[in-house]
Amino acid sequence: MRRGSRNLITDVAGLKVGNAQNDDLKSGSTVLIGDAPFTASVHVMGGAPGTRETDLLAPDKTVAAVDALVLSGGSAFGLDACSGVVDALRAQGRGFRIGDAVIPLVPGAILFDLLNGGNKQWKANPYPALGRAALAAADDDFALGSVGAGTGALSAMVKGGLGSASLELADGSVVGALVAANPVGAVTTPGDRYFHAAPYEIDGEFGGLGPDPSSGLGLQLESRKMAAMSARENTTIAIVATDATLTKAECQRVAVAAHDGIARAVVPAHMPNDGDLVFSLSTAAKPAGDVALIGHAAALCLSRAIARAIYAATPAKGDLLPCWSTLNA
Repeated sequence: MRRGSRNLITDVAGLKVGNAQNDDLKSGSTVLIGDAPFTASVHVMGGAPGTRETDLLAPDKTVAAVDALVLSGGSAFGLDACSGVVDALRAQGRGFRIGDAVIPLVPGAILFDLLNGGNKQWKANPYPALGRAALAAADDDFALGSVGAGTGALSAMVKGGLGSASLELADGSVVGALVAANPVGAVTTPGDRYFHAAPYEIDGEFGGLGPDPSSGLGLQLESRKMAAMSARENTTIAIVATDATLTKAECQRVAVAAHDGIARAVVPAHMPNDGDLVFSLSTAAKPAGDVALIGHAAALCLSRAIARAIYAATPAKGDLLPCWSTLNA
């Protein structure tokens, strides 16, 4: 396996990602859209998820494909980013057709960023507009760090963010990950310099510092975030994708495997106050692949994407936590 040319989920041909954010709000939304509807499933391992239309992604449900996926800040309010995307896609005539009706299918997931220091005193829910703006911005290239759904994200010790990474497999198929990292746990080891995901880093993509030489990691669980606000201000939400042909059931198995990527990059992970969730999708542009290998690659990509999210985060007025880049300048 080798790193994809962009090192983004959009190395999976036919996918585009758009971000929209409001810096005063300290929140935003991210949309992944395909050139055509794609097969998708989901797996949740956190204890406090916030989702929309994820039931239809179960392998036994009749929906064969969806039009887009949304990751958003805003907790329950952020689920309305999906509504903005649905409205925009309907205006484009895109969606599942039943007679004269056109119904865009847009599952989504949210993270909790309501206590991160941003101005949340809105009169009208801002997330439908953020969803529409993110869809309009969708492209092959997109920014990482403090953008989109990662704008107001926080890990235990430093700012979180939006991350992505990719791998090209030996058979020519591509696997990629996209994540908004806002976990209970820490992405960095004690001292805020080294990343838990360091063993999986490729070509210095998040600093090239290598693994922490210390032993006994994880025995002391510090959290600046918990001290600054609430234990409930959390969740890592992600999408993994491949162009290899997968069934909906196989997509679900890849989503399950991809959660290993969260556990390798975040300590601790999958906590009661996390809403950790992974969507998995196949564009089916290439022949069927090795599901086990694709799941392994998805986990590797997700670990790297989480570290890249924190590495790329940038400081902003009113931040409650420092950025990794500030602490390691």
